[in-house]
Amino acid sequence: MKLREPMPELTGAVEWLNGEVTKTDLVGEKPTLIHFWSVSCYLCKEAMPQVNQFRDQYKDKLNVVAVHMPRSEEDLDLEQIKQVAAEHGINQPIFVDSEHKLAEAFENQYVPAYYVFDREGKLRHFQAGGSGMKMLEKRVNRVLDELEKTE
Repeated sequence: MKLREPMPELTGAVEWLNGEVTKTDLVGEKPTLIHFWSVSCYLCKEAMPQVNQFRDQYKDKLNVVAVHMPRSEEDLDLEQIKQVAAEHGINQPIFVDSEHKLAEAFENQYVPAYYVFDREGKLRHFQAGGSGMKMLEKRVNRVLDELEKTE
């Protein structure tokens, strides 16, 4: 995805965990962070406490959606996805992308990967890999600051 492109529709999930959301639910009121992760991804698990901290710290100002993107056959086990999500405190909606439908819509090949959309649903920041959480936080804050200036 390129910057300023609109958020793709959130369709093609094999299952939703922790409640289902649509693009319509997310766009309009507040910015959205969509993060791709996988049960077999060590960096994803390492970054999860920071993602959860974001979610909790900005819960009134930011939508957070997790996307489970399998990297191998073993990653398709729904019970394992549920177990890892519970172990790592992922209580935001989780789009289970076992058929890579959303990964294709986002043109995403990475886990972890982070997409920050402004409240109009336009992509403002993309980041992949386990490092750079400070940069992600900066970008989220920039989008949130813009929101406060327009209110």
